[in-house]
Amino acid sequence: MIDMQQVTVPPVPLVGDGIPVACADGTKRPYLSLDAAASTSALGPVLTRVEEFIPWYSSVHRGAGHKSQVATGAYEEARSAALAFAGRTGGRGGDVAIICRNTTEALNHLAYRLRLARHDVVVTTVAEHHANLLPWSRIATCRYVECGRDGTFGADDVVSALNQRSAPRLLAITGASNITGWMPPLAEIIAAAHDRGIPVVVDAAQLAPHRPLPANADFLAWSGHKMYAPFGAGVLVGPRSAFADGDPFLAGGGAVDLVDLDEVLWTDPPEREEAGSPNVVGAVALHAAISTLTDIGWPALISHERRIARSLREGLASIPGVRLLGPGTETETLPVATFTVEGVPHALVAARLAAEDAIGVRHGCFCAHPYLMRLLGLNREQVLRYRDEVRHGDRSAMPGAVRASAGLNTRGSDITRLLDAVARIARGDPPPVLYRQDPRTGDFHPCGNIPGLTDQPDAHSAPCSPG
Repeated sequence: MIDMQQVTVPPVPLVGDGIPVACADGTKRPYLSLDAAASTSALGPVLTRVEEFIPWYSSVHRGAGHKSQVATGAYEEARSAALAFAGRTGGRGGDVAIICRNTTEALNHLAYRLRLARHDVVVTTVAEHHANLLPWSRIATCRYVECGRDGTFGADDVVSALNQRSAPRLLAITGASNITGWMPPLAEIIAAAHDRGIPVVVDAAQLAPHRPLPANADFLAWSGHKMYAPFGAGVLVGPRSAFADGDPFLAGGGAVDLVDLDEVLWTDPPEREEAGSPNVVGAVALHAAISTLTDIGWPALISHERRIARSLREGLASIPGVRLLGPGTETETLPVATFTVEGVPHALVAARLAAEDAIGVRHGCFCAHPYLMRLLGLNREQVLRYRDEVRHGDRSAMPGAVRASAGLNTRGSDITRLLDAVARIARGDPPPVLYRQDPRTGDFHPCGNIPGLTDQPDAHSAPCSPG
């Protein structure tokens, strides 16, 4: 089991931190991951707990053997931990935690189970990740809350959308932006929705590793792979009553009490919602991550990340030629900063950071195209032109930006290393090698026979940053 006495306050190392990787000058440098907003490496106690559990791996809810009982117990303990992490209580009249793959699956799952129709209105915002846009727009009518030039909106903007006719069936809103790290005033927004009898689902994928989850949201979705448990488990939390009737999102073994060729009796939630053999290893990892974060405590974690966020955002904003997207540095955000470098394509900035400095960042549109287009200030005509080019297989001029995102393992020296590298690119220092762009993907690759580095992509390569 995890020895919680060994857990320290941030920065806390992650598995794989500092692993040497080849660079364009022929040397190796310790890898620096600044892509926590996409996925995080595992906490040490998470990997340890998984290794301890693997010998006991067995079927869940499907066996009388001892190992099956141990696995089932571990799985259900993880479910209880997820409920507690969300500030919820279980039981017949309480909430359920449905363990799924990730936030995207959780939100699609919920969209199906709420039985929305095309005439139903879902209020959401232009700041959402595609995971909290596409499931709703596919089945219902969306009413969007717009943002300002800085990518923010207020509770009054949401209330205005809630007050329009027809009355909304649901409010779907992010807990924190995956592009800017900005956090909407959730408590005020959720209270306003509830005053109008409108349930709220919060996409907490970005929020969960950094801040307490909103206890008054009706539904919550988040992912283990963004909170130091990269083993493929996510969570959907909501009232048991929302899943008590009707057929589940997935149909199959484990979701039923009785099956005949012309009749199905579904079992009770949450098992009704988890057809097939569940990802017990992912659940165990998620439980270990929750336990570790709980032991560190929100005060220590938030204090650390505030310092990192301030250093990251203020540092980037001070570099000539660098434009920081989103709210100003006086606004508190998560440790996420998205930026552009004047005169340098975003894909080339990311490629140079990787090949020359062993710094991993994200570039592109971050699976939030409508929001990024607004942050970049692009008009409709520009967006349509880029869209036409992509339809013809040319991504070389796709708009985008570069995102650096930190976590509980990030040190001040890591931020300094990034800022030095970005400053070098922004002032036009020549690279040690040439870069060639692949128009099919839009990505840049260093040229030359450099051990450990990819020269040209093969014919089946996918973009580094698909939308």
